[in-house]
Amino acid sequence: MTSLEVLTVGRVGVDLYPEQSGVPLAQVSTFAKSLGGTATNVAVAAARLGRRAGVLTKVGPDGFGTYVREALEGFGVSSEYVGTSPDLLTPVVFCELNPPADPPLLFYRLPTAPDLTIGEDDVPWSLVRDVPLLWVTGTGVSAEPSRGSQRMMLASRARNGHTVLDLDYRPMFWPDVETARTEISWMLDHVTVAVGNRTECEIAVGTSDPDEAASRLLEHGISLALVKKGAEGVLVATPDGRWTVEPNPVDVVCGLGAGDAFGGSLAHGLLSGWDPVKIARHANAAGAIVASRLACADAMPDQEEIEELL
Repeated sequence: MTSLEVLTVGRVGVDLYPEQSGVPLAQVSTFAKSLGGTATNVAVAAARLGRRAGVLTKVGPDGFGTYVREALEGFGVSSEYVGTSPDLLTPVVFCELNPPADPPLLFYRLPTAPDLTIGEDDVPWSLVRDVPLLWVTGTGVSAEPSRGSQRMMLASRARNGHTVLDLDYRPMFWPDVETARTEISWMLDHVTVAVGNRTECEIAVGTSDPDEAASRLLEHGISLALVKKGAEGVLVATPDGRWTVEPNPVDVVCGLGAGDAFGGSLAHGLLSGWDPVKIARHANAAGAIVASRLACADAMPDQEEIEELL
């Protein structure tokens, strides 16, 4: 793939979604397979909006790893930087659509996930420094060697272009809240944009109050903070002002992937040079569309679908 506009770094997996909604996992009889993982989904969402996107991650030497590469290419996302951890398995994630709006997840990522083994030799350093938009995640610093590699990436990039941190907090990946806060806080000093929900903001900056969280995020020197407030919309904050973008009401089928659709649209808006409010409105609509669908990557909307909702 020719010069990328978006490079995301981090989590990949194969999502298995119940085809029966509103029942416990024990009562599910059939599942549908989909590409998943925050960094991976964001790249797919950006590609769906016409961006040249790639993902830096790793899989296992198994059939699911083959599936990941083939699915990425099918979505128009470069798999050039998908490595292989020879002794680990590609992660599988089961979701329980009970409740559909906030489905519990069951991660199979032990003893560790391949995407947490990204080392210095796996990183395309010139691309990391020069790509117009680099996307990193909180999960990416939950374990070594990925933690050290992601730190080196941010230090090497030195806030060049758009450098986005998806707070992406999953408690099962961390030993405790204090460690998560320390590591994510360090990254805030090296990015230009931060995005997360109230819980993720509380982990990162110690408060779930959207206004206070936005203020604390901006204190790290970032230029744009987006605090997702669920049914109350999105708080958009810059050093010059703040605004609340209203939500798009939809019938929720599955809340998973909505944040990643938001992320891909955010990347597209930043690269398009849109103002912060337009970026948030567009991203909020993208997230709402995915919440009204079952899958993650397969559900990412195109420009026409987003404009229709808006």
